Amino acid sequence: MKFQFTRLWAPFFLCLGLVLFAGCATLQELQDSLLNVQRLQFKLDSVAPGTLAGINLAAIDSPSKLGIQDGLKLLAAFQKKSLPVYLTLNVAAKNPNDGTGGSTKKAALLKALAWTLKVDGKETITGDIPHPIEIPGTGQTTVIPLQLSLDLYKFFGEQGYDSLLNLALAIAGQKGSTARLTLSAVPTVSVAGLDLKYPGQLEIVDKEFTNP
Repeated sequence: MKFQFTRLWAPFFLCLGLVLFAGCATLQELQDSLLNVQRLQFKLDSVAPGTLAGINLAAIDSPSKLGIQDGLKLLAAFQKKSLPVYLTLNVAAKNPNDGTGGSTKKAALLKALAWTLKVDGKETITGDIPHPIEIPGTGQTTVIPLQLSLDLYKFFGEQGYDSLLNLALAIAGQKGSTARLTLSAVPTVSVAGLDLKYPGQLEIVDKEFTNP
């Protein structure tokens, strides 16, 4: 999802005013920081196998691989209307400011990444990164692991037990994929000592890097 470049100007005029009166940075530093904001990119990289109602899914890629005891445990959890799944979603961030193509080689400091997880297009849980992350200006990717916990029954219980089990295996099983996941996020980047929040949500998907 792309945003018009001009929508970022208002916060930068404010920062420019602070620069002129407080001497917090040079105009060149602001321009370099603006490039960092413009070029910082994100995508869903991978998902690590997790657990479903306490059952380890790392070695399970289909319902037929479940043992009898595990199957009974999951069915009992479903009957109690709770199927909590835990997984790690790895988000890749790339800072192309590596000194080539007219860019200035400079790291970008990601201060926040307020996100909403969508599963099959449906909004579920929300969260943020626990601490600021520096994205080096090397052109390489930095992987940001997000520890996720959501109750599949709460959001998809009407689909029935079999559908929920297949969904859990698709996103957190042995062959778990990010294909059914989307992260709607609002990054906040440190710009010349100020925290600049993106003016809208960024749809982070698994197929390609996206930026404002």
